[in-house]
Amino acid sequence: MTGRRRVAITGLGLVTPLGNDVASTWNGLMDGRSGVGPITVFDASGFPTRIAAEVRNFDPDAAGDRKLLKLAGRQHRFALAAAAQAIAAAGAAPTKRDGARWGCVVGSGMISADFSALEELHRRFVKDDRLNDGLLGREGLSSVADPIEFCRTQTVAGLSLLTHRFGIRGYTATVHTACASGGQALGTALNAIRAGWADRILAGGFDSMVHPLGLSGFCLLGALSTDNDSPQTASRPFDRTRNGFVLGEGAGFLVLEEWEAARRRDARIYAELAGDGNSLSSYRITDSHPSGDGPIQAMSWSLEDAGVEPRDVGYINAHGTSTPMNDRSECRAIEAVFGPEARMVPVSSTKSQLGHLIAAAGAVEAAICALTIHHGRAPGTMNLHNPDPECALDFIPNRTRAGAVRVALTNSFGFGGSNNCLVLRAPEAAR
Repeated sequence: MTGRRRVAITGLGLVTPLGNDVASTWNGLMDGRSGVGPITVFDASGFPTRIAAEVRNFDPDAAGDRKLLKLAGRQHRFALAAAAQAIAAAGAAPTKRDGARWGCVVGSGMISADFSALEELHRRFVKDDRLNDGLLGREGLSSVADPIEFCRTQTVAGLSLLTHRFGIRGYTATVHTACASGGQALGTALNAIRAGWADRILAGGFDSMVHPLGLSGFCLLGALSTDNDSPQTASRPFDRTRNGFVLGEGAGFLVLEEWEAARRRDARIYAELAGDGNSLSSYRITDSHPSGDGPIQAMSWSLEDAGVEPRDVGYINAHGTSTPMNDRSECRAIEAVFGPEARMVPVSSTKSQLGHLIAAAGAVEAAICALTIHHGRAPGTMNLHNPDPECALDFIPNRTRAGAVRVALTNSFGFGGSNNCLVLRAPEAAR
């Protein structure tokens, strides 16, 4: 720990189902509002789940450079807008002089193609439910309406758009570990600054799976709530009546900066990004081990990495998806790491209001932890009226809670067994 570079969070940017910027998202959390409602971006009437947490009233021009928009899908536009907010909030942007010392690390989603493009492909080349390979080969290049669709659908498309838009020429990486992507992107950026590979990094996550292909996949897994008649209460983490998560979309970006450089320029520091822990459960594709194995390691290693004890933690932003298996597994992991004092630590799941933003979730929830430290108020777990007796922690039910938080922890656990935990520390505690 001695002599290791510390990392400050100096910029935040959010596009979420509660609002298209940091202030509106935070105010929505503090007011206890829900971002869940009927799906409007396509006709979901034939699906068992017809609700989602959509980004609403989003201005596509908020992404900035209109020349880039033809290369950007819905999720990329969220990323560009949130990243622009974060850089503006940091009060520092890449220049020709220092662009090579700026990095960019993103957590990207599993489906990068817009559904409309897949529909067009199907319309042109599928006849009588069969793919006409020969027709696709002869006419594909000339008849597909958008010749740059291939570029738009690459996993690195978001990273490329961001680095081009902001003139970032240094360390870059794309992380895809399902629902852990955004958190692991921040951890990757943290370690890159510690290693001296960059002085500032734009890091975060973005995703949009609110389309027929994304919705159908999660419906087939039986992972989504079907409470279509009561969308605002459909996401209820840790409640004994929970029956699945609510699919969401959005983006969260943070500007991370070497601590002393941030102090020299008198930057506003929301928090220190102090610790990162990762593990792979390898239990099931969709579930953590019932004992909490995997998440236990990620949480323990993040605390060790930050040099803090469990008793130092004043708030946990839980992964808290509102699925029966995940919620119980996470509770057991918290109990294993925090021991007898586990029930003394305030915990909440903001997915109760935002839904599950998949690859964006970890970055958005890390930003929420930074805001919790900055404002001295923790969001609550909405819709928690019948606590699961197997999830007996202090979940801040149905309200916010005021109080200084010196250390916050945020969990992100992804399909396939990827687990990430980040530790954030108040600026005064870091000093």
